[in-house]
Amino acid sequence: MSAVRPAASPLGGPSPRRLGRLHWRGLLTLYLREVDRFRRSALEGIGGMMVSNGLFLAVFSVALPADAARSLGLTPLQFLLPGLATYAVLLTAFEYAAFPILFDKLEGMIADLLMSPLSPLETLCGYVAAAVTCSLLVGAVLLVPLGFIVDLPFPDPGRALLVAALGALLFALLGFLTGLWASKWDRYALVETFVVLPLGLLSGTVFTLDALPPTAQAIALGNPVFYVIDGVRHGVAGIGDTGLATAVALLLVLDAVLFLFAWRLLARGWRIKP
Repeated sequence: MSAVRPAASPLGGPSPRRLGRLHWRGLLTLYLREVDRFRRSALEGIGGMMVSNGLFLAVFSVALPADAARSLGLTPLQFLLPGLATYAVLLTAFEYAAFPILFDKLEGMIADLLMSPLSPLETLCGYVAAAVTCSLLVGAVLLVPLGFIVDLPFPDPGRALLVAALGALLFALLGFLTGLWASKWDRYALVETFVVLPLGLLSGTVFTLDALPPTAQAIALGNPVFYVIDGVRHGVAGIGDTGLATAVALLLVLDAVLFLFAWRLLARGWRIKP
């Protein structure tokens, strides 16, 4: 039986490949490229996160009043670890979405991406999905081994994973927008220092909601990161202040808004096209 040949084009050569509505091969290639970029620096990234979180645990376990956590039925380490691991997930998602797009812009490699058959939607999904994957991997590496040492009960790991993934997506989109906006590394550092770090540290990572005065409680409840920290802590340690439906609904809305905004800016070529 003779081999099946591709249909001939009107000019006599093989017809071009039909990409379809979604260029899956290109999307997967971009995704794997970004994951591989993380892999090449994973030892430094994960190692640094483990050292910094170990120092945070050591310092805050001493500074946190013992009765603050025991009133919830937890030791200080059981209370702190889920919050610190979640914060590491969010910070990693931001960094590994902002760094690639900004690096590609500054080094001139963004032109190769613009000439590829990838659509703006596929480009956005490739960068963001890789950042979410890498951040969840960092969270698992931090939380699971230390969870056995600290003796976390893990009553609802599915809930923790769902909320962590939605939170990682939120910060990955924020990082992607930062990478689009920034024209130099100083601007990236500006957003990380004055937006990402305060959102993470002032979200219940190292304190309980009932330990705050009413005004501070209202501010904390207006911080979307609080719902990510609270949801993961509920799924890992078994205590929480808000319901799953509230956290998921809020994060889905924020993710959708940022996703559409980033997609629109990328489709216009904002700050990436001359």
